[in-house]
Amino acid sequence: MFDLSPEELTAIHLSLRIAIVATLVNLPIGIFVAYVLARWRFPGKVLFDGFVHLPLVLPPVVTGYFLLILFGRRGPIGAFLAENFGIVFAFRWTGAALACAVMSFPLMVRAIRLSIEAIDRRLEDAAGTLGASRLWTFGLVTLPLALPGVLVGSVLCFAKALGEFGATITFVSNIPGETQTLSAAIYTYTQVPGGEASALRLTVVAVVIALSALIVSEIVQRSAHKRLARFE
Repeated sequence: MFDLSPEELTAIHLSLRIAIVATLVNLPIGIFVAYVLARWRFPGKVLFDGFVHLPLVLPPVVTGYFLLILFGRRGPIGAFLAENFGIVFAFRWTGAALACAVMSFPLMVRAIRLSIEAIDRRLEDAAGTLGASRLWTFGLVTLPLALPGVLVGSVLCFAKALGEFGATITFVSNIPGETQTLSAAIYTYTQVPGGEASALRLTVVAVVIALSALIVSEIVQRSAHKRLARFE
């Protein structure tokens, strides 16, 4: 029952690689955007906030189509990157990672933003009165206190990227060994005769990986809360 075939193992490995890459790419950008939304005031902030969270409400196929238009081989960004840097997203695993990163980005930003907004601003002000610059205050006060939110956001991003389907298959198709992720493989096996066993195996694997990530996140988050409580 759980004797995975080489094709299934390839889909699992590819999904993990894509989810990890998407999470790592999103992390620094997500922290910065979350801080901007939590602490900065500027014209058009509501519009910027809506744009950041747009992938949450748009159909994934629409997001994937936009990515295809922008980052495809003939798209303005895709053509520029391919001609000048040799970077190709369309129908490559890198494109799948990009699609997963875009779809999971709002979840990461929201978790980190809520964590930053929950920080007592008097702690940041106290660091400023002691001569710390805004950057030092962020690195030494804000970011450590927001660590639980960063961890939660990273896990949510990873889990979302692991299960992404609509945007990925629209942007990079469903190519075995290159762009066929867990979700795409499960969909493929449900469409072919005799593929039910493979679809079930991959479904169980996906559930185990996602559940394990959530459990690890909860353990790490509780540990971080205990450490931060010592300094309060």
